Amino acid sequence: MFNRRDALKAGMAAAGAGFAASQVKAAPQHGQRPFPQSGLVFPQTHYPSVVARPSPKVTPFVAPLNIMPVAQPVPQSDLLKPENGGVAPDPDRHQRFNEFPPQKFYIEHLTEMRWRYHPEAPYGDGGTGYSTTAGSWSYGFNNLVPGATYKAWYGEPIFLRRLNKMPPIGSPDTKVNFALPSLTIHLHNAHTASESDGIPQDYFDPGEFWDHHYGNFPAGFDDREKMNTLWYHDHRLDFTSPNVYAGLTGFYWLFDEFDSDNENDPNPAASRLPSGEYDIPLILHDVQFQEDGQVAWDFFTPDIQELDGHHLPSFMHTTFGMLGDQFTVNRTIQPYLDVKRRKYRFRILNGGPSRLYDLYLRSDSDDPNAKLGEKFITISEDGNLHEEPIESDNVEVWVANRRDVIVDFSHFNAGDNVYLVNRKEMRDTGEGPTGRLLDEGNLIMQFRVQADEVEDPSRIPDVMRKQPDIDFREVRRERLFTFDYDNGLFTIDGRLMDPNRVDAAMEQGTAEIWTFRNEGNAWGHPIHTHMEEFQVFEINGKPVPPNSQLDTKKDVVQLGPGDEFRFFSRWRDFLGKHVMHCHNVVHEDHAMMIRWDIVEPGQGD
Repeated sequence: MFNRRDALKAGMAAAGAGFAASQVKAAPQHGQRPFPQSGLVFPQTHYPSVVARPSPKVTPFVAPLNIMPVAQPVPQSDLLKPENGGVAPDPDRHQRFNEFPPQKFYIEHLTEMRWRYHPEAPYGDGGTGYSTTAGSWSYGFNNLVPGATYKAWYGEPIFLRRLNKMPPIGSPDTKVNFALPSLTIHLHNAHTASESDGIPQDYFDPGEFWDHHYGNFPAGFDDREKMNTLWYHDHRLDFTSPNVYAGLTGFYWLFDEFDSDNENDPNPAASRLPSGEYDIPLILHDVQFQEDGQVAWDFFTPDIQELDGHHLPSFMHTTFGMLGDQFTVNRTIQPYLDVKRRKYRFRILNGGPSRLYDLYLRSDSDDPNAKLGEKFITISEDGNLHEEPIESDNVEVWVANRRDVIVDFSHFNAGDNVYLVNRKEMRDTGEGPTGRLLDEGNLIMQFRVQADEVEDPSRIPDVMRKQPDIDFREVRRERLFTFDYDNGLFTIDGRLMDPNRVDAAMEQGTAEIWTFRNEGNAWGHPIHTHMEEFQVFEINGKPVPPNSQLDTKKDVVQLGPGDEFRFFSRWRDFLGKHVMHCHNVVHEDHAMMIRWDIVEPGQGD
C-alpha cells in the first residue's frame, strides 16, 4: 500500500509521484533526494509559499455565492446500469440493513473537473462554477464543488453509491497533480456503521465504487441525540488533506418534526427556524493558487536553490499545515450574497485543511441601530442544537467545526453592506494560531442588504434540544490520550497511525471517560472522534460553563497548546472499526490518528 510517509521518504509530496511533472524533471535523477531532510523539520529560512508566492489577486465581492443544489434521489433500478456499478445493494454487507431498509437511493460520480473559483482571469472566463474549458482542475461530485447538499430525515434511511471515475493512479492524463485519486468519503459525524462510515482504510480506487447505508436514526434511539448539520469529505488514509483541498466536501442535513425545514410549519412542536432560501450553507476553505489559476499545494520555498549542481524544485512539502491566501466560501473567492431585511440561518463549516477562524460581522452602515445586527445567535454546535440560543459578537470555528447561526438583517438599511470577517491570526507555517486577533481581519464574504420588504414568519425558539444526561455509573473505564510532535511527525501517545493496530477496544453498550491532552506549546489540534457524539464536562480542570458553546454534544475538541479536555461518551448500536484523529488534516496525514473498535461485551481491553 502506498502512503504519504513513503512519499516523504522518497522526497515526494503527493499524488503517487508527488511533484508536478515539470518539477519532477528538474529534480536530481541519480537517486539523491531533491532537498535535504533532517527529521522533516524545516529551518526558519524556509518561507511558506503563501508568503513567498502569493496567489493572483482579483476583485472581491463580484461573484455571487455558490449555493449548492439539493441532492436528488434516483430510482433504485439506476444502480443496475453499467455506468453506475451494475449491481443491486447487498444487504449482507451492511449492519442492520433489513431493520432500516433504504427509502431513497442516490448516486455520485467522483471525477476530475474544472471549477471556476472567480470570474476574473486567471481563475475564470467571466463565469463561476463548473466549466469544461476554463478554471482550476479539481475533484468533484457529479460536477459540483462542493457536492450537493443532502436533505435527509430521521426515520427515512437512504442508500448512496459513490463511483470513482478518476483517471487511474499514476496516469499521465491526471490534472490534479497534488492529490491521490484513491478515495473514501466519510459522513462526519453520522451515527453510521463502520462499513458505511468512510473510514480511512476503506478506500476505493479508479473504476471501483463504495456503497453507503445511512440508517438516519439517533444514537441509542434517544431523540436527545439527534443532530442537524453534518458534512461529508474525503478521508483517504495519508491523503485526506490534499483530497479535501482538491474539492471533496459537501453538506448533509438532517431534519425532524422540531427542526422541520419549514418556517411556516403549523405543527406546534416545530421550531420554525429560517428555512428554504433563508437557510444557507457556508463552507469555508482557504486556497492558494499558481500564477495560471491552478490550485497549488506546495508550501515551503527552500532558501537553497542548487544542490550538487542540480536545480531544486521550487517547493517542499510541509507536515505542519497548509494555509491559502484566497478565502473561499462554497469554493468561490470572496463572494457576495443579496439578503433581505429578515432573519437568515447560516450553516458555517470550516472545511480546512488547517486554518482556524474567529468570525465577526462588520457593516458599513452609519445607522447606530445597525450595531444590533452585528451579532450571531448561535443555535447549533457541531451539528447539535443547543438547549438555548446563545448571542455573541463572534463565533470561533476550528477545522471540521460547524456553527449554525441566525443573523437578523432587519437591523440594517437597504444598501448597507455587511461583511463576514475572520480575525484569528495564524502562524504562517499553519500549525496553529498565534494567540492574537487581527485588528482589521480577513474579509471572507459580503452580504448586500436589499430594499425589498419581506415578511418573516421564522422565529428563534427560547428552548431547543435538551442534552442527554451524563450518568457516570455507566463508565466502564477511563483513557488518556496525549497529542504531540516528534521528529517532524505528529503522534498520539508517542505513536504514529497504524490501521492494523487496535489502540482502544470499547465494549458495545458501555460508556467511557476520555481525556485529551495537548503536550505541545504551539500546535492547535481540532481532535475528532467518529460515530458517537461526546459531552465535554471539564476543561483544564474546570467544569464547562452552563449555556456555553461547549455545553452541548460535540464531535470536535478545540485542543489548544497545553489544553486538557475530559468528556463522556457512549458506544452503542454497531460493531466495528473507527478512528480518532486531528482534523488539521495535514496533522492527520502525518500521522496523528488512532484506530479504535467497538467490540462484543467481554472482549474489550
